[in-house]
Amino acid sequence: MGKALDGVRVLDMSHVQAGPSCTQILAWLGADVIKIETPGRGDITRGQLRDVPGVDSLYFTLLNCNKRSVTLNFKSPKGKLILEQLIGRADVLVENFGPGALDRAGFTWQRLRELNPRLIYASIKGFGPGPYADCKAYETVAQAMGGAMSTTGWEDGPPTCTGAQIGDSGTGIHAVAGILAALYQRASTGRGQRVEVAMQDAVLNLCRVKIRDQQRLMRGPLKEYPNKTFGDAVPRAGNATGGGHPGSAFRCKPGGPNDYVYVIIQAQIWPALARTIGRPELAEDPAFATPEARLEHRKEVFAVIEQWTMRHTKFEVTRIFNEVDVPCGPVLSTKDLIEDEALARRGMIADVPHAQRKSFKTVGCPIVLSDSPVEIKSSPLLGEHTAEVLSELLGYKTGEIEELRAEGAV
Repeated sequence: MGKALDGVRVLDMSHVQAGPSCTQILAWLGADVIKIETPGRGDITRGQLRDVPGVDSLYFTLLNCNKRSVTLNFKSPKGKLILEQLIGRADVLVENFGPGALDRAGFTWQRLRELNPRLIYASIKGFGPGPYADCKAYETVAQAMGGAMSTTGWEDGPPTCTGAQIGDSGTGIHAVAGILAALYQRASTGRGQRVEVAMQDAVLNLCRVKIRDQQRLMRGPLKEYPNKTFGDAVPRAGNATGGGHPGSAFRCKPGGPNDYVYVIIQAQIWPALARTIGRPELAEDPAFATPEARLEHRKEVFAVIEQWTMRHTKFEVTRIFNEVDVPCGPVLSTKDLIEDEALARRGMIADVPHAQRKSFKTVGCPIVLSDSPVEIKSSPLLGEHTAEVLSELLGYKTGEIEELRAEGAV
């Protein structure tokens, strides 16, 4: 059975995480993703955070599966010519260079359109037009400037970044959406277009509910938040979401750092929850019987629930509460996740063969299509497919490729 993006060719001129996370999804969906890398070094993450000397790092391998690697010095005349030829045969180009880098190399949007009017040019930057347009961005900078950090952490603590890479990989998946939309529109117009995604904008989009609460705060304190006082901005609220139902992480036995279960107290499940923890009288107690009362007494409510959860493991609590429709979930550590048999069966944690490592584990494709199953393949070695791509797409002969190598063009 064919893949959803069979026949789509992507030039991946991105590096580190935001761009590679985008192009890896495209590759998993069936696109032919050709990763353009600097000869001799390649994507800088190949050498970052190495756990095995001389072998591509897990940082690189987990973000570059199913791609082909071509080394190309496009600052050299012949290398630039090869890149122009590849652009002419591509459907999509993805890059996340520093602001203006590709323009300075002679590949402006106008030049790209001349080379290929059907090209979709996806550009990932830290910021959109404005005072920060020329600034570089990293994951935590994007979290800081997109609203995530100011609303994450505890009321009496500093702004805190989240472990989820919402700045880099979050932006990558936003770029995937833009590229697919542009491909769809090209089917009717025949024209390519530019797709621009800023990391700050992507984080802001993921913080949409906090912008909701900022406007609500202008009309008075946010009752759903546990904070004692409110200033002029949405506060950090620990494990509270500020949503319509209170919730918290409750300690479980045996008491390790991740022995917690997160429980959401929906209005309709309170009587069943109270019965389950052995306190059925709380369903009728005026101090606990209504959602408004439970918000006023949330510390007491949480304390009563935690007295019960501490007598059970997080998995026991999850099983028991799910039997009475209480929304909850165990706090799964990275060790829990990488060893999760259900995730492995679904391919969300996958073992991938690798030429140098023998194998490595990676997170699978989070997008599941019934007619386009994903087969995860290894990340490429540096320049592994240079000769193959130059021969297959551009018609170069073996001797010509060797000359290009000798000249440092590839």
